[in-house]
Amino acid sequence: MGLQRSSEPFHRVYSAPEPPSDRWPRLIKPLAAVTALAAAGAVVFLVVPGQGQVHAGRDNAAVRPPGDSAEEPSRRFVRALPEPCGSVSKDTVDQAVPKATQRQSANSTLTTCTYASEGSRLRWLRVEARLYSPGDTGTPVQDAESYYATQWAQAHDTPFIRTISLARHRGIGDEAYRWFKADEERPAVLGQVTARIRNAVVTVSYSEQAPGAGGRDGRERACLDRATAAARDVLDALNDF
Repeated sequence: MGLQRSSEPFHRVYSAPEPPSDRWPRLIKPLAAVTALAAAGAVVFLVVPGQGQVHAGRDNAAVRPPGDSAEEPSRRFVRALPEPCGSVSKDTVDQAVPKATQRQSANSTLTTCTYASEGSRLRWLRVEARLYSPGDTGTPVQDAESYYATQWAQAHDTPFIRTISLARHRGIGDEAYRWFKADEERPAVLGQVTARIRNAVVTVSYSEQAPGAGGRDGRERACLDRATAAARDVLDALNDF
């Protein structure tokens, strides 16, 4: 005998669908906020880096203002020599050797000019300029210093020449000395100035007949002044080269 269906009506219990859970949105919002803050921080870091930070592949410590060089500019060199007889002014020559005749010789590293008196073979002014060119040597200034030092040493040991005075002199080029001497054989007295300016060395000698006994020392100032005046003219000319 089978089961009998109940005569009472059956009421089905209805359950509404469960709404989607808001647990994930609540988690996603804080995570999105944190991500946005991190991205903003990265942008600020790249746009406004701190001191010493790396920016666009460069180290700020290595960045220098425009025009600021890590190396000092090289010293200015004398590049060429003036014309042998073109650097001493006419007034200087006329005071030393009136109505002088000129003899000169020149190449790229050595020039000489001699102003000789027509009335006296012992009165003359000789100008020599020697250049140590940067195109010929890697140490032009040092070479000029070495030559100058050699000339200074040799002035202390010269046979047949009597030194009356020999001293270093300030205010002419980078370094200079003045030498007053007597040539016992001619007889003549000479005032000489040797001066260095950077990579060039200038030697100027002025000669005149020696005065009588006891008068040589009295000509020292005049002879040295004439040689010094010519040396200053040459050094001024070298500043333009």
